[in-house]
Amino acid sequence: MSDSKRVLPDCWGHRGASARFPENTLASFEAAMRDGAEGIESDVHVSRDGVVVMFHDPDLSRTTDSKGQIKERDWYGPEGMEHVRTVKEPKQTIPTFAETVTLLMLPENLHVKFNVDVKVQNDPERLFSLMHKIISAHDGWETLLAPRILLGLWHPRFLAAAKDKLPYCRRSHIGGDPAIARQYFWDDCDAFSMAFAALTTSDGHKFRKECKAAGKKLMVWTVNEPDHMMEAVRWEVDAILTDVTKTWLDLRNALLLDYDKIGAQYGRVFLWTTLKFYTPYLVTRRYLGRQYLEKIGGPFDAISTAVKV
Repeated sequence: MSDSKRVLPDCWGHRGASARFPENTLASFEAAMRDGAEGIESDVHVSRDGVVVMFHDPDLSRTTDSKGQIKERDWYGPEGMEHVRTVKEPKQTIPTFAETVTLLMLPENLHVKFNVDVKVQNDPERLFSLMHKIISAHDGWETLLAPRILLGLWHPRFLAAAKDKLPYCRRSHIGGDPAIARQYFWDDCDAFSMAFAALTTSDGHKFRKECKAAGKKLMVWTVNEPDHMMEAVRWEVDAILTDVTKTWLDLRNALLLDYDKIGAQYGRVFLWTTLKFYTPYLVTRRYLGRQYLEKIGGPFDAISTAVKV
């Protein structure tokens, strides 16, 4: 295959171009698009008064000049979250889902895909109903908007509501454990957004092959180091989620010009010299990750059984 015809992973801005701009803000999303990213990724929570906002944490304190749980705060009013600003410069407001969709519907952005990371703290029925109302308010939404939205689900209790309220949106599973992906999400998702470390193991290798054989799209996060990016290229994933969109796009352009020369500059020794890629560490992370999700969203098996019944 000639380098110019080689298909390399798409670039998706993780919380936008979040290494340069405050994460999950319109400025960050716009920067990723200007860099040339094919997609943006962001997270959703719902305020007490029913506004869907783009924000990662359930609490405001880490990245803004305010505090408190989003679900316990109003968006509107003198003390509303519409007045909150980011700590990181340049200071930005928290964008709403409606504002983000409006940005995506601008003529120059109609090619950009939107990966919505659905945080487990949400009520699925409420969230997806609110999202549908916003999506369907746009002219041409069925052809111009809906096909570009990818719902990222961590917990199986969100599957039934996603299929009921947003049946036109593609679904992905977000996670760090191929076993969970297979058992609870395989039949209901056509894409899998997996932690980079989860795909470095022998089971990760098997999962990559399974996705390819089944025609499932495979995305990997959060990949910020060039040698990790090159490894993801070797895996033939479909998209790389990164905070440093320009870094991946520059490397991708270089690979298209001379794949062998550029690729040879990036070794694989990090796979054996980095603690977070060792099996005991990964097993512990997977266990703690599942414990966290089940503490908030309920046991996976109970939800899965209820959905099937």
